Amino acid sequence: MTDPLIRGANRMLAITLLGTGSPMPDPHRAGPATLVTGGAEQFLVDAGRGVLMRLGGAASSAGQLSAVLLTHLHSDHITDLNDVITSRWVLTFEPSPLTIVGPIGTRTVVDHILASLEPDIGYRIAHHDDLYYPPPVEVIEVTEGKIDLGGQVAVSCAPTDHKPVEPSIGFRFDYDGASVVVAGDTVPCEGLDRLCAGAQALVHTVIRKDVIENVPVKRMQDTLDYHSSPEEAAKTAARAGMETLVLTHYVPAFPSGGGEDWRELAAAHFAGTIELGDDLHRVEVHPS
Repeated sequence: MTDPLIRGANRMLAITLLGTGSPMPDPHRAGPATLVTGGAEQFLVDAGRGVLMRLGGAASSAGQLSAVLLTHLHSDHITDLNDVITSRWVLTFEPSPLTIVGPIGTRTVVDHILASLEPDIGYRIAHHDDLYYPPPVEVIEVTEGKIDLGGQVAVSCAPTDHKPVEPSIGFRFDYDGASVVVAGDTVPCEGLDRLCAGAQALVHTVIRKDVIENVPVKRMQDTLDYHSSPEEAAKTAARAGMETLVLTHYVPAFPSGGGEDWRELAAAHFAGTIELGDDLHRVEVHPS
């Protein structure tokens, strides 16, 4: 019989910031990726640069994932999806289909990734007698509503606003009274507000618009109209009455151990707990 204290400790969702970086290569920050864990189920949201190394750092692996969920198809959020697919296939020793959930267009992207891997797939099948099948992948394209993944963690999604990147979606995870929303890249929008309603924690990508607007480079200026600032993310969390805001995807990135100025900007608009930090920063969300 499970000890009640242990059982109570497991009634939570854990958030691990696997990659807090951005399209700009950073030796200290992997690309955008977040791990959400509830019980024995693990969900990888986005698969940016270096995601498998960070999964290893979180004592996880491609083979342990219940599903990969993509918020949108920008390259920095899917750069290492090929690595997740290949590692899941090669390092598990019986067919273990990888479920990939994402917006409309995900199936085409995955088909192209698999096509690019055809030489490697052929080499490995020719070399290993027990590897006689290509990578088993199931793609589920979604727009809004509940996503049936067959587990104990309830997963749902809603559209976000990252135009001209369209469609983009955020995901919500509900498990035994705990609830987490992972927004991805977006400006404040009604779809994200709907997803956040009644949830406890929001993981939101952010950029420092007050800094970037003074950078005289048009390509940097272009990022201002489709990302949220810490202040905007805080207002989204406050509108929903959430308890915790987790910031990630820092542009420009702050030094390891820093970020207090980011926290202060958000705290001016949100009275709850504000979390941010380096890769592998972990936040536990318990039932209220």
